[in-house]
Amino acid sequence: MRAHSLVARLSAAGFSPRLQDHIDHIAIEVQVPDTVSTDRWLELLTLLATADRWGLDSSEEGRTARAAVQKNAPATT
Repeated sequence: MRAHSLVARLSAAGFSPRLQDHIDHIAIEVQVPDTVSTDRWLELLTLLATADRWGLDSSEEGRTARAAVQKNAPATT
């Protein structure tokens, strides 16, 4: 499943992903540290780009990266 692959790759990159199973998609969320190297940002963005939807949020509590993988979407490479 694409979502589980993305979670494994985010974990390997040093992030701590959280999953939420929804009816039509799986949501993945990771906290982004305040200090992130350029290489790590590029790796995170590359991984997020494999999802069907993704985004970044910033607030007083910190930065969060979100991704959604549709359950019935065709696999991409």
